[in-house]
Amino acid sequence: MTETKKGSAEPRNRGGTESASRVADVLLAFAGEQERLGVSEIARRLGLSKAVVYRILRSLASRQLVIFEEHTRSYRLGPAAATLGARALRDFDLRRAAMPVLSRLQRETGETATISALVGTHRVYLDQVLSLNEIKMSVQIGHPFPLHAGASSRAILAFCMPELRETVLHGTLERLTPGTITNRRRLEEELERVRREGTAISFGERQVGAGSVATPVFGIDGYAIGSLSVCGPVDRFNEETVDRLRPLVREAGLEVSKKLGWEGGVSG
Repeated sequence: MTETKKGSAEPRNRGGTESASRVADVLLAFAGEQERLGVSEIARRLGLSKAVVYRILRSLASRQLVIFEEHTRSYRLGPAAATLGARALRDFDLRRAAMPVLSRLQRETGETATISALVGTHRVYLDQVLSLNEIKMSVQIGHPFPLHAGASSRAILAFCMPELRETVLHGTLERLTPGTITNRRRLEEELERVRREGTAISFGERQVGAGSVATPVFGIDGYAIGSLSVCGPVDRFNEETVDRLRPLVREAGLEVSKKLGWEGGVSG
């Protein structure tokens, strides 16, 4: 990082990447042993002017990533930073708990096994164990998908907090493929089926030609925090195959949930 001497003017043609790096550096300064830091201390550590550090801290404070304490004239991490940290740890724990189970599930079924996490009003794949078949399904890690389309999404939607479910049901149910459920009443019926059976089934709802069997992964509070699935080409997912996969997927989801501290109760 280029140092700025005290009292010198900041160059005006800084690129966006460097500006973002400075913001990240300021935020990461709080990762050390000191709980509270002042403008001067951060400026000294990073080789930046006090004016630049002050502007960055003000911006971070406006989003509650840091909090300014009047009595100490210093800053500490705020609730938004805690939320981000908790979110990252939860996803890390979910993926770590799921991976051995996914590996076993892939061996048992011969198909690709995936783990997804609930993120806001969407779902993202955290990881997958690919099928060894020449023709197989693979998923897009980290991309947000809506909660109404596909088995992995519907497994979450059926067991998530009621407020989130209502938000999704009252929103726009976008058609991703000809098989996507876009009628609210039909979607509600499917969610009831998922709640009764513990698994969701999809035949080309989110991706044309894809078949999937999914089940929720529960957090300590009994609400879904993610889902686990087995997916493959839809022509391999006939009724007999789906009936064979259901209990395997359901038991795998329960195993991961228990690893995360869930004790068997389902909320809402």
